[in-house]
Amino acid sequence: MEQLIAKARVLVEALPYISEFRGKTVVVKIGGAALEDPILRRRFAEDLILLDWVGIDLVVVHGGGKQITQMLDRLGQPATFVDGQRVTDAAALEIVEMVLGGSLNQELVRLVNHMGGAAVGITGCDGGLARAVVVRPELGLVGEVTTVDRTVIDRLLPEYIPVVAPLATGPDGNALNVNADVFAARLAQALGAEKLVLLTDIAGVLDGERRLISSLTDAEARGLIAKGVISGGMIPKVEQALTALAAGVHKIHIIDGRLEHALLLEIFTKEGVGTQVVSTQAAPAEKETP
Repeated sequence: MEQLIAKARVLVEALPYISEFRGKTVVVKIGGAALEDPILRRRFAEDLILLDWVGIDLVVVHGGGKQITQMLDRLGQPATFVDGQRVTDAAALEIVEMVLGGSLNQELVRLVNHMGGAAVGITGCDGGLARAVVVRPELGLVGEVTTVDRTVIDRLLPEYIPVVAPLATGPDGNALNVNADVFAARLAQALGAEKLVLLTDIAGVLDGERRLISSLTDAEARGLIAKGVISGGMIPKVEQALTALAAGVHKIHIIDGRLEHALLLEIFTKEGVGTQVVSTQAAPAEKETP
């Protein structure tokens, strides 16, 4: 009986968050372990379906760096990186399109649909969704998104969960590879999303003693970057969070995708499981309100 009561308490705790976010748009970027591990991928799909069923409009952007590298290795094409970013020549772009826009995207869509949800897979090239230009020639066919036309997303929502591969159309009409975190942030901005959630392979933003910071303002985040507390691969994630905040996204969440049901736990519980980044003006006293 106590277990049943505990389940009821969890549902009751989620009610104010369901009420607050019903009809709002949440952009979720999945990558790393959450995308690679079959069990975590299934739990992620379950989270999406539940969020969709309670009336939250979801848009998913997926990465796929490890899968791309594995395919390149299989085909005898070594992966090359500059400053941690993949160099994408014409041959590599074919593999990127095949993995991101093909097998990986379709696998996520099939999983959500098989489990009772309704998902549709697209790339940023479909429907003129995203246009980009090359800003770092040394990276090859890697683009920075310049414009987003939300028409195709608006037509899919709220009946379907769009699952978007981070490709964009370049000035010559051909595809460009785009960093998934950057793509998700730009899409969240264009959609006026309530939240942008980034699933990572670490717990969230950590302080100088390697403890999780539950809530962080934009000003505090910039201070931690300046002090070197936020470093390495977390810097671009936090910088994208700050850019999205400045463009009107209300909250950005950086959470551990290795934790089962991390998405639900972050959105529907008082404490959350990762780091939320908010503007200084809107910062709550603690991580307890929607």
